[in-house]
Amino acid sequence: METLVLSRRIFLAATGAAATSLIAPQSYADTLDDIKARGVLQVGTGVMGSKPWIWKNEDGSLSGMDYDMVQYLIKKLGVPKAEFVSVEWETLIPGLKAKRFDIIFSGMTVTEERRQGSGIEFSRPYYFESDRIVVKSDSPYQKPEDLAGKILAVPIGTVEEIQGKSLVAKGIGGETKAFNDNAGCFLALQSGQVDAVIMDNTTTAGQIKVTPNLRTIGGVYNLASDPKWQAAQAKAPYKYGGDGVGVRKEDTALLKAINDALDAMDDDGTREAILKKYDVWDESLTRAAMMPK
Repeated sequence: METLVLSRRIFLAATGAAATSLIAPQSYADTLDDIKARGVLQVGTGVMGSKPWIWKNEDGSLSGMDYDMVQYLIKKLGVPKAEFVSVEWETLIPGLKAKRFDIIFSGMTVTEERRQGSGIEFSRPYYFESDRIVVKSDSPYQKPEDLAGKILAVPIGTVEEIQGKSLVAKGIGGETKAFNDNAGCFLALQSGQVDAVIMDNTTTAGQIKVTPNLRTIGGVYNLASDPKWQAAQAKAPYKYGGDGVGVRKEDTALLKAINDALDAMDDDGTREAILKKYDVWDESLTRAAMMPK
């Protein structure tokens, strides 16, 4: 049986001067000191097993673009080790606030709902997202409008869930059906429970590599924001669609150190090299494209 690629993500991008820190940096001690004293950065992830984000190899070691970028991050922080704490996607923010881990590094899109509503902060972006409509290769659907009245699978608690509801409101699909993870979405598609999957560009590309009986229709969809937060999102000081590192609001020293590390990762070409290694690099992922002035 072919392995399904799981993958979840949600989060945003910062631009210009606001990108280096979405909140004003302060110089008091915070979690960064605790991390250095402990010698371990505890990283919350809700995409363990999801290629190309992060997965466990047969020998127990980890691979993936999130894993590689975290290895660079800990070197810049002066910490010898990172420990990944795998949790369900919807528990990432509660887990961060409860101090189960130090940061969220899990392809989470920066949104005002997360910043203002959930009360966490994000780094500048390290990745950028868009969505796709995925169907089976032998399905009769050739364009989005063909899905009128059909069922769209979406991963619960993600921007793709918002996207699916937005498409249904436009007549593309009749209803959405939410699943706990991306694997559940694709399994439902393969078994005929749903007619299409709404998924991010990165997960879609990875899934098609392992289950090639899939194709996309309708082209590129920019991420959709929750209607209740659209006004706040329109005023946000960053370009919507970027993934950032999540931290607690009070951890301003840690946030600054993370932003400095991400800037260094761009300056020396490491971020581009990592993304090329996992076949996801394109011009939309340059610093200039993610963080326009």
